[in-house]
Amino acid sequence: MFIEPYHNQNQRETKVGWIEVICGSMFSGKTEELIRRLNRAKIAKQKVEIFKPALDTRYHAEDIVSHNSLAIRSTPVQAAQEILLMAGDCDVVGIDEAQFIDSEIVEVVSILANHGKRVIIAGLDMDFQGKPFGPMPALMATAEYITKVHAVCVVCGDVAQYSYRKTASQDKVLLGETDSYEARCRRCFQH
Repeated sequence: MFIEPYHNQNQRETKVGWIEVICGSMFSGKTEELIRRLNRAKIAKQKVEIFKPALDTRYHAEDIVSHNSLAIRSTPVQAAQEILLMAGDCDVVGIDEAQFIDSEIVEVVSILANHGKRVIIAGLDMDFQGKPFGPMPALMATAEYITKVHAVCVVCGDVAQYSYRKTASQDKVLLGETDSYEARCRRCFQH
């Protein structure tokens, strides 16, 4: 039985928002899933605003582009606070590569959801060392919905959840593709 929530007569009726996180390793389909959800929102005639970190220029300076070349227009941002300024009156906010955005992203997406927006975030949950990556753990903790997607281990073919770095660089952030990374399962990541 559905019970209508109590509303104070003096309060304005507000739309309820929420946060969705799509996470996983490189080559797991995070961006594809983000683009799929955003396109469905557009089909439903919802107003959509999409953002990505300005430092991610691998495929395109503005578009979000998946590894299999699906693309959707986005706005590059230097800091999380910019998203608040540009989200405006949209219904849905999409954010790709959230692990590269500063830690204020957690507060920003909570504010957006509290103001009735559906916020869909995609990002790597672990870095190349298999450790939690940037703000992703906090985003996952505050999200209503979490989808963990997996790749295929290039060594053995099992389910892969790690992004193995093939280069010697120890930099936390190293943008790359199959030249620098490959998906690996737990066993193959450790060996």
